[in-house]
Amino acid sequence: MKLENLTPAKGSTKNTKRIGRGQGSGKGGTATRGTKGAQARAGYEHKIGFEGGQMPIQRRLPKFGFKNPTRVEYLAVNVSAIQALAEKSGVNALGPDDFRAAGFAAKTDLVKVLGNGEITAAVEVSANAFSKSAIAKIEAAGGKAIVIG
Repeated sequence: MKLENLTPAKGSTKNTKRIGRGQGSGKGGTATRGTKGAQARAGYEHKIGFEGGQMPIQRRLPKFGFKNPTRVEYLAVNVSAIQALAEKSGVNALGPDDFRAAGFAAKTDLVKVLGNGEITAAVEVSANAFSKSAIAKIEAAGGKAIVIG
């Protein structure tokens, strides 16, 4: 094998279309752009969503739904996760910082405690929101549910 003998694998390369290089090339004249019109000319840019005059899809389909601008989205943390965290860390007060450290929530997430699972540890839990069942379970275990902000 020598450098001068190296060639690409058969069928792996293709010659580029040489457009607008005279009639002998087979791509002369209109240079594959058809005849006349904006698309045949330089600088042509169609509008976003333009479908050649056909009614665009965003106008064909009906509007539906509603996005509530004042919606507050919470990240759910279950009572069972709080029990596991309390057993692991051995502390009697848990807050959003502890949830972030444990990987349950990100820095900007608002935390809501939900009542899925069981809790036996008497833990003082601070969060942005609580479900009624979560409050009942935490207080039944001898803990306290504190709503922040």
